[in-house]
Amino acid sequence: MHRPLLNIWILALIFSLSPCHALPQKKTIRMSLEEATALAKERSIQALIAKQQFQVSFWDYKTFRGAYLPQLTAGGAIPDFNRSINAYTTSEGTKIYQLQQYVNYGANLSLSQQIGFTGGNISLNSGLTRTDNLGDSTFTSYVSTPINIKYTQPIFKFNSYRWDRKIKPLQYDLAKRKYLEDMEDVNMAATNLFFALLRAQVEKKIAQTNYVNYDTLYKISHGRFQVGKIPQNQLLQYELQLLTAKLSIENADLSLEDALFSFKSYLRIQNSDSIILEPPVNITFFTVNPVKAIEEASVNSSASGDFSRRLLEADMGVNMAKMDGRFDADLSAVFGYNQTAAKLPDAYKNPQDLEQVTLQLNVPILDWGVARGKIKMAEFKREITKSQVEQEMIDFKQNVYREVMKFNIQKNQLTIAAKADTVAKLSYKITQDRYMIGKISDFQELYQAQTAADNSENAFFSALLTYWQRYYGLRKMTLYDFEKKQQLQFNFQDVKP
Repeated sequence: MHRPLLNIWILALIFSLSPCHALPQKKTIRMSLEEATALAKERSIQALIAKQQFQVSFWDYKTFRGAYLPQLTAGGAIPDFNRSINAYTTSEGTKIYQLQQYVNYGANLSLSQQIGFTGGNISLNSGLTRTDNLGDSTFTSYVSTPINIKYTQPIFKFNSYRWDRKIKPLQYDLAKRKYLEDMEDVNMAATNLFFALLRAQVEKKIAQTNYVNYDTLYKISHGRFQVGKIPQNQLLQYELQLLTAKLSIENADLSLEDALFSFKSYLRIQNSDSIILEPPVNITFFTVNPVKAIEEASVNSSASGDFSRRLLEADMGVNMAKMDGRFDADLSAVFGYNQTAAKLPDAYKNPQDLEQVTLQLNVPILDWGVARGKIKMAEFKREITKSQVEQEMIDFKQNVYREVMKFNIQKNQLTIAAKADTVAKLSYKITQDRYMIGKISDFQELYQAQTAADNSENAFFSALLTYWQRYYGLRKMTLYDFEKKQQLQFNFQDVKP
């Protein structure tokens, strides 16, 4: 619900921060917190980096998906020239060396597909090779492979795709969650800079108001001193306070320029327009159920998804240790047709059967416990990861609970701060009026009332900043909007490459 007390306060503040304070030659822009955060998510370098980091993850996932789609490749040698002395075995079995000179021309086309479930590869191939013998008896021959089917299958080996198809989609989903969390970081960064500028503007307003008040009080006190109603030391106190107030205006101007520069730099605003911020005090208060928050965080947050990823990778490490360096085999089979001839058309006539089957075994006999040691290390690493994840899950849920509790008390904190600010300002006004009419003459009483009023205004803005920090912090931890009662949605159009 909207707090009437806050609305009354903001009306007074907006009036006091009216554009008449801006330089006449500059355009004045009024900006709300919602507008500032929207601009930050669109322009800031932090938001741009978050988008680029997601795009890296997007292309990594796209590359993974593409690697297991059919691949069409073409290759060849044009030409392959060879002139060398090579060993040659005669029909009598005698090995002799003779000079060989030939040129090969070849081309091939292959359509291949990874079989992710088994880790094998199947391909459909076609090729043609021409050889020109340049020796004493020059001749040309062709070898054609109109078509063949080749299949290779590792047996008892680690299948990376089996794990990639579990881990890669999870990593891509985590990238989406991380992007949403990064946007909440942008919201918090923009909020901090927004309030830094807002408080600098308020400090400038306070400094100007105090200067006007002390100038009036000094003039009144000077008149009273002339007629002997107050001692000189009290007049000097007012004069000192007036000089201090003037110095405060100069310091406030510097702080305001610094805050404005930082705010514009983050939002990448390059004009010289003045900016007047609208304090975000029209708040719809709501209470967050901690159980609901923990449930949403466990489902939505990148931290909870990262727990699953780490456990999967630990299981993958154990599987890799068990499969690598143990008994394994590679099966390769090729079936198709080929033919050779001296003329190109004849190389495709009456093709002959092409059949090749190879089974290659690898049987470790003695490895001195290396394989077993790798398995044990992987299993212990998995247990360590499980223990760490279990503890981190407990801590994560506790942190969510604690943040919910902090957020839920902000309604009272902010309301009390607003009430205290109103009371302090009213007290100062009463004290000032009493001094004006001569009811009190104690400078310390007036000074304490003015200090309390300034401090209470700063305390109110601190409470307001804390509210918005915890609001966005809770959204980041849960990726859930408790005000609208819906999950934060990832929109691919926002980060589309």
